[in-house]
Amino acid sequence: MRQRKNLNADEVREVLAKIPFARLLGARLVRLHRDGITLECEVRAKLLNSAGALHGGVSAALADAAVGVAIHHHFGRLRPITTVEMKINYFRPVTEGRIVARSRLVRVGSTLCIGRVDIADAEGRTAGTAIVTYMLLGSAADCSS
Repeated sequence: MRQRKNLNADEVREVLAKIPFARLLGARLVRLHRDGITLECEVRAKLLNSAGALHGGVSAALADAAVGVAIHHHFGRLRPITTVEMKINYFRPVTEGRIVARSRLVRVGSTLCIGRVDIADAEGRTAGTAIVTYMLLGSAADCSS
């Protein structure tokens, strides 16, 4: 049986670049981990809500992308996937600097993958946490290497 090879940083950046909304947010790869990835996004005026804090949808989108891209990193190739559920808790507002999303794949099954994302501000203060569930579409044989 051939051993799976994770995507390298350049390959992960290519996957991230294929997500139009992640590009719109300015999401960037910070680090690859054995069990996930870390993404970040600069806080900009266009991403704030009416209270002057980062809109919750930015954190949610970054968390979603962090798990989805981590799944591709895990399998070592692009694979058809879709988000089926996400739950996010917000602990504190982020008003400046950047937001960081560190994903960890908690379970990789034959049809569902579950990831946890810790969301922090630039100073490392916890701003929220998310649980994201993805469904693997098709079979592994349907995917190109």
